[in-house]
Formats: sequence, structure tokens, C-alpha cells
Amino acid sequence: MYDYLQGQLVKITAKFIVLDVAGVGYLINVANPYAFSGQLNQATKIYVHQVVREDAHTLYGFKDEEEKALFLNLISVSGIGPTSALAIIAADDNAGLIRAIDEKNITYLTKFPKIGKKTAQQMVLDLEGKITSGADNDVAQTVVATPSSNEALDEAMEAMEALGYKARELKKVKTFFEGTNDTAENYIKQALKMLMK
Repeated sequence: MYDYLQGQLVKITAKFIVLDVAGVGYLINVANPYAFSGQLNQATKIYVHQVVREDAHTLYGFKDEEEKALFLNLISVSGIGPTSALAIIAADDNAGLIRAIDEKNITYLTKFPKIGKKTAQQMVLDLEGKITSGADNDVAQTVVATPSSNEALDEAMEAMEALGYKARELKKVKTFFEGTNDTAENYIKQALKMLMK
């Protein structure tokens, strides 16, 4: 099993990144691929977890060990698979998630894609008091208006669709951000905060 991979980040898509390690391109699924935009074509260290199934060997990547530990806790819950765990991590509100689990806030937990009431209750049962978070990095982002076509917003919406959000939810978010200019990473962070309210 791998702990991390270190190499050159050569590709970013809405669903995954590709890390070149000694001439081998590793396709790694991550919660928010555009969070790695500043590291494109640079040496990058990605913490990974490999999931082996009958029909696929899949790598999931994380920016740090804390994010990886949260992912491992989430997939230990019955009813939460790797894709759902990535969608939860993409909200980038680990402190809020842990608080919701510890306070048995089922309403908050069911706002994540593919998490119903039964799975939310299972999360509370399995994880209450078992996970902790570092500092809450909830930083407000500034959005500047611009009339031009917004490729970053389109990329963000595509990435959120890959996480399992429905078209009607994304349409509302996209309408809210039209006429603004920001990075795909920031759009995803802000959109996830909007959808979690």
C-alpha cells in the first residue's frame, strides 16, 4: 500500500490529477482537483490511499495526512464509499463536519451528496468523538466582477458534478456566480459552502 507519491503534477481535470513519478503517470482522484492549480508542472507530494476492487485499482489523493485520515474514517462507515467521502472532504469544512457528527446534526450531514438520513445516523454512531480537526481554515474569498466568459466557473461546476451534485443544485450556484471572476478552486469552496447552508 502507498502512503504518498512525490513527482511532477502534469495534468488537472475536473475529476482527477495526474502525477508523473519517474516517468509513470499516476491518475489520482481528489476532492478538489483545482486546489492543486498552483502546483501544475511543479514537484508535488500527494498523500494517497489505494482502493482495490474486482474491476478497478483506484488511487485517492489528499493534500495532507489530516485529510487522508478523515477520508479513511469516512469510508469506514457503512454506506459511504470513496466518491461520497471525497464529496464530503471537498466542502473543506472539517471542523464543521466533526462538530455535526459530535452534535448528532443529521440535517447538516444529509446535505452532502448521496448521504441520506440512515447513512448520516450511521456516521454519528461510528465516528462520534473519534475524529479531530486542526485549525478551521474558513477564509472568506473575494470575488471580482467581470463580463467575460468564465472558464474557471465551468470547470468548478464540472468538478462538482463529478462529486455527485445534481444539475438543479449546480444551476442555482452557477447563476449566483455569473458575472464574477475567481479561480475554479475558490468557486468550488464557495459553492460547497452555499450548498451546505
